[in-house]
Amino acid sequence: MKHLSYKTISANSETVNKEWVVIDATDKVLGRLCSQIANIIRGKNKTNFTPHVDCGDNVIVINAEKIRLTGKKMTDKVYTRHTGHPGGQRFATPRELMAKDGRRVVEMAVKGMLPKGILGRRLYTNLYVYVGPNHPHAAQTPKTIEL
Repeated sequence: MKHLSYKTISANSETVNKEWVVIDATDKVLGRLCSQIANIIRGKNKTNFTPHVDCGDNVIVINAEKIRLTGKKMTDKVYTRHTGHPGGQRFATPRELMAKDGRRVVEMAVKGMLPKGILGRRLYTNLYVYVGPNHPHAAQTPKTIEL
């Protein structure tokens, strides 16, 4: 065989086709929904997926406060953070986080499923989470998908 009959095509910032997608989180299980959202943001659902390029879509999540957690995770799961001061370790349950801000649980779950590093931080900016059914991105003409 003197030559290959195929070539590997890598996407770059000029050839990527980014779209806008709306996902309704009403009565969806948190982990299952967020893993699918992370795949869409990463671009793994596209044929021209390239691991080192932002080739995913922009995802708008609505009704984030209506997300479901299975079992006793709503009260038993613990999110840990640190203030940076001595003795500054703070703990919160999903119920407490959702009482303060209904978006935070979904944002944290998706962020944890994205790659760590510069690319992951860039991909995270493609996520838009809203409490309630309204969002300000109508000008981008997003398409609604059912997961």
